[in-house]
Amino acid sequence: MNNKSALITGGAHRIGAAICRTLHNSGFTIYLHYGQSHDAAKQLQQELNSKREASCFIFSAELADSLAAKNISDWLLEHIQKLDLLINNASCFDATPWQNASQEQWQKLLTINTQSPFFLTQSLLPALKKSKGQVINLIDIHVERGLQDHPIYCASKAALKSLTLSLAKDMKGGVRCNGISPGAILWPDHDSDASVQQEILQKIPMGHLGDVDNITQTVMFLIENDYVNGQIINVDGGRTLHS
Repeated sequence: MNNKSALITGGAHRIGAAICRTLHNSGFTIYLHYGQSHDAAKQLQQELNSKREASCFIFSAELADSLAAKNISDWLLEHIQKLDLLINNASCFDATPWQNASQEQWQKLLTINTQSPFFLTQSLLPALKKSKGQVINLIDIHVERGLQDHPIYCASKAALKSLTLSLAKDMKGGVRCNGISPGAILWPDHDSDASVQQEILQKIPMGHLGDVDNITQTVMFLIENDYVNGQIINVDGGRTLHS
């Protein structure tokens, strides 16, 4: 069992929760950030701590708040001074059609999806350097071709991709940084339109939805292969081949 530590933002639900469980099973101590999902975060904490005492800690912060990154890093550094893995998973996926997108929506999406990951990473670089750790950013396949009615979301994720490459280059191996771009892994909680889902599936050469395990397996690959740096891995069943 290792003694490594990982901070995962947006770790209470969906892909984030799956990553937490997988890392915990690999011996990591989990530092789980969440927004408003207190019950889910508390339940996951209890689940993990029942398997290994004092192995999961939780903290709430709204990433739309410009002080969130500092609050999260301050909390983490009260527990540990060395961090092995930071996973910037939390994001906001709001539609913002060109015709009526607002400055408030722009600010919210850029703050949550780009600004907070940047400043959280910045704050934790000293702790990451101590362990020669890694940052993994959750990007999106739509940064390459766009997604209808989501121009601000796609721009925010494209910026996060650029930051991923910049960090990998600028740290010169002292801290690795890679990205994972999921395709259709889970349907959005609010999306139950069968015709839309079928249209998406027709664009995937594999012909089916992915699974959260496909993301967690990629996370583990990036942890275990210490010569991968500055890469964005599409986990999409080949969907990006469709143009």
